[in-house]
Amino acid sequence: MSSNPVTITSYPSGQREQVREMLKEQGIEFILAQFVDIHGAPKVKQVPVDCFDSLVDDGAGFAGAAVWGMGLGPESHDLMARTDIDTYVQLPWIPNVAIANCDLYVKNEIWPYCPRNNLKRMLGVMAEKGLTLNGGFEPEHFLVVQDENGIKPWDPLNLDTLAKPCYDFKGMAQSIDYLQDIIRYGNQMGFGIYQSDHEDANGQYEINFDWSDAVKAADRLVLFRLMSGQIAQKYGAIATFLAKPFEDKTGSGAHLHFHVADAQSGKNLFPLKDGQADWKGLGLSKTAIHYIGGLLKHCRAITAVSSPQINCYRRIQSGEFVYSSNSGYTWTPSFASYGDNNRTQLYRCPSPNRFEDRSPSAMVNPYLLMAAQIAAGLDGIENEIDPGEAICGKNIWNLSVSQRREMGLTLLPQNLMEAVEALEEDEVVKNGLGTIADEFIRLKKAEWGEFMQHVTPWEIKRTLTML
Repeated sequence: MSSNPVTITSYPSGQREQVREMLKEQGIEFILAQFVDIHGAPKVKQVPVDCFDSLVDDGAGFAGAAVWGMGLGPESHDLMARTDIDTYVQLPWIPNVAIANCDLYVKNEIWPYCPRNNLKRMLGVMAEKGLTLNGGFEPEHFLVVQDENGIKPWDPLNLDTLAKPCYDFKGMAQSIDYLQDIIRYGNQMGFGIYQSDHEDANGQYEINFDWSDAVKAADRLVLFRLMSGQIAQKYGAIATFLAKPFEDKTGSGAHLHFHVADAQSGKNLFPLKDGQADWKGLGLSKTAIHYIGGLLKHCRAITAVSSPQINCYRRIQSGEFVYSSNSGYTWTPSFASYGDNNRTQLYRCPSPNRFEDRSPSAMVNPYLLMAAQIAAGLDGIENEIDPGEAICGKNIWNLSVSQRREMGLTLLPQNLMEAVEALEEDEVVKNGLGTIADEFIRLKKAEWGEFMQHVTPWEIKRTLTML
């Protein structure tokens, strides 16, 4: 596996003083030093603002063995979370608190099990080839309430009851204050939120915000999920990013829009240049097409990262009988394809400026996903992988399994173990995850083993008296 170094960042004193002054002007008393574990869950320590210099230079100390996937035991030296000075931001709903993303170190060395460090490593690999990755996530989530009988959509006025509730005003009206808080606070933190809507399931919402570089895009998704959970509590709800909380409703994704750019100029390399032939009829450069070729070649291994929990595979449904939601659609790809502005694709091309990956679950660890995709996409560019003809104007969901296979479409893994086994065999994607790959595979196999020990009510109901 590649061991490309991650550069240790040192900050000019002027930049540090500028951030210190900002914190003082905002009345910040405490700083949350945040990083994510292998699952993408935020971990924090709260530190008095007087310790600002120590957080930047030394970091907040953590027992690494207490965190999933850090590759450390109870005998290991401290995991030091050093704040990235460019990421300090005030939390508008707790105005005396700022939060900052951290990069992880052990014994003063950059720690390779840190998902953020690993993404920076892969961006470094990209930069060596004159390229970089830009993107942005579209997080879907549910607002739910929970009692002794389980969970149900948050619906205090009993207005969110339609079978096809997407964009419905009545369903959304009762959540207007929640959504406005999300937009207001998110934009105060620099998200550039430009849309929010009621999604395809009762109690489900989506927020759209600006593009950025890959690291900032991942940082932003993590902070968005943290914020949503905090604000939902104000309204007596739980914000959940569980991929498929309800059997009869659409699942939640985190669609990723992305393009490859020139590392120096920042110019988007996906659109055709003047005079170039339109190879696949989508107005895309060969760089874009080959990048997608790499993603499609490695899509089964990538699925283990884009859908990292057992529940995520409730979204990825296939078969001769295609299960759907109350609204009529799952909105989730089960076969690997690419093509035009068509939501039945895995990789949808809304315009020559970008692709949309429709597979990621709302539970995705964004740092790991983007690192894995960089590895696969670079393989496509370097080896000029041809993804085949673009599929345009066809509803892939309406095709039979045999028709899709005749078109050369690859079936995505239908459960976590199948995806993990595909990852285990894919050296390119494992290289994208670096040291994290083996730990990820080990943990996911353990999750599958634990899951398989449980007997579900469905099994009892279906087979108790079958024979």
